[in-house]
Amino acid sequence: MRLLPQSGPARSRLIDFAITAAFTLGLFTTSPTAAEDFFDETQATTLFAFDNVSIPHSQNLRLEMRQPKKHPGNPVVTRGQPGTPDAKGVQFYGSIIREQGKFRLWYVAFDDDSANSVASSRWRAAYAESDDGVHWIKPNLGLVSYKGSKNNNLIRTDPSPLGFVNIKVLADPEDPDPARRYKISTHVYFRHHRRLGTLAPFVSPDGLTWKMENEVKSQKAELLKKDLVLPGIHFEPSGGLYKWDGMFYASGQNSMDATRPYHGRVARVYRSADFLNWSQTSGISFTRAAQHTLLGPGRSREGEQTHEGISVWNRRNVLLGIFGIWHGAKEWKDVTIDLGFVVSNDGVLFREPANEWTFLKRGDDGEWDQGGLIQGQGFENVGDQTYVYYGAWDPRHWEKEPPRGGLGIALLPRDRFGDLVVEEAGKGPGDYQLPEITSEFITAAVDMKADQPQHFHLNAEGLGAEAALKIEILDAQERPLPGYSGKDAAVIRQSGFQTPIEWKGQREISGLPARIRLRVTFEGPRNTDIRFSALYLQPAS
Repeated sequence: MRLLPQSGPARSRLIDFAITAAFTLGLFTTSPTAAEDFFDETQATTLFAFDNVSIPHSQNLRLEMRQPKKHPGNPVVTRGQPGTPDAKGVQFYGSIIREQGKFRLWYVAFDDDSANSVASSRWRAAYAESDDGVHWIKPNLGLVSYKGSKNNNLIRTDPSPLGFVNIKVLADPEDPDPARRYKISTHVYFRHHRRLGTLAPFVSPDGLTWKMENEVKSQKAELLKKDLVLPGIHFEPSGGLYKWDGMFYASGQNSMDATRPYHGRVARVYRSADFLNWSQTSGISFTRAAQHTLLGPGRSREGEQTHEGISVWNRRNVLLGIFGIWHGAKEWKDVTIDLGFVVSNDGVLFREPANEWTFLKRGDDGEWDQGGLIQGQGFENVGDQTYVYYGAWDPRHWEKEPPRGGLGIALLPRDRFGDLVVEEAGKGPGDYQLPEITSEFITAAVDMKADQPQHFHLNAEGLGAEAALKIEILDAQERPLPGYSGKDAAVIRQSGFQTPIEWKGQREISGLPARIRLRVTFEGPRNTDIRFSALYLQPAS
């Protein structure tokens, strides 16, 4: 069953035509055959062009970030029919995980039961799945009774009912307990003098039946204060859930005091070694430059801020993240939200590769994603495309509770979030042009496992007979390695997403030092055509 905007068969036919045309023209390729041609980059060490920790040293190069295109079939998951659990909203404060060829989606469903005065009890965790990441079904799971029937796509959570404001899911195959192979961090509410947000951790054997880690009882869809796992302050863990260096991290927002004061919403992160016991200390992951200027009490809605934490794509040696760019205002009717892009190399501190750069802009008025976008934790490389999933929430009208939400896809060429290109301005003007300057970069030192052969791959375009990338292997002290540098350097003239790198005809490289660096030089009379996106180091096994 294909889920399309509910505006009649003519609209459905138009979208089907647009999607068909896009695939015919080669704009979007998601065939299983194309996907089989690529290895899984999340299992490799990736040196991205925009990661200035992995690539700290360069000369005569410039970073250019890429903005994704919105899929023509958006939203690819829409609200349900009246009387269903998601009739009022499909809110992608959720997650997508791809397992054994199946895309699995968890999201927050809002029903249209206006007679229910406890709003949070109308927010439930729901599930959908897809074979290609574009066309989705909402399966009848038969797990939860809703209006007297179990014919719905709600997952089961204990305790129930506990209102879910978001649901972030993490597959954790390293956990020896089969009952804890999946983990959820969710934003629920508790009562102090007023309703406050907090974290509730759940575990599951299959992603469909869930139990809260600690034994609790909910009251009117909210937690009791005695059952909190975090300090009794307002925290909205809506951003992301990820594992880094043996620790679990829950990212979200609040505007509470920090060691360095900031204005408004900031990205804060809590952590746990076992997912049950959470540290009472937290870290500030990311703030925007404008938040260093305090606007004063009573103005928490105003100004440029960071919205709802960071949704994370764990790329093994680096974390990619999406956050909300909050454009604040005195009145709700003037507040809007776009999405930004950040990166982290330590699991806690995130930074923007391009300052105040908008990764994805909200839709125009009248479009399904008008007013505001929200980040869900959904990132997948499919064929020669990268899918970044996102949701919609228009803050300008939220108090009136209009129908809202949906699931959209933003598309990039595979893993090409940003590129290093030759900086021509460095030559100088006219008669003042400088001598020829080499355009090159040198990576940070990368650890090699002893006696484990490596494959190296390149993600770049613009290469050809007159434009090449010369790649040399150095030791940690930047001394060229014989057989892999100078006249023996690899020279790549073929564009591609995963072009193999060979030295003297050898693709499988062994006997390297414990730590190496790579030097990449942009060569040829047309080296300005080259766009370098990433290097991959992958164990040969």
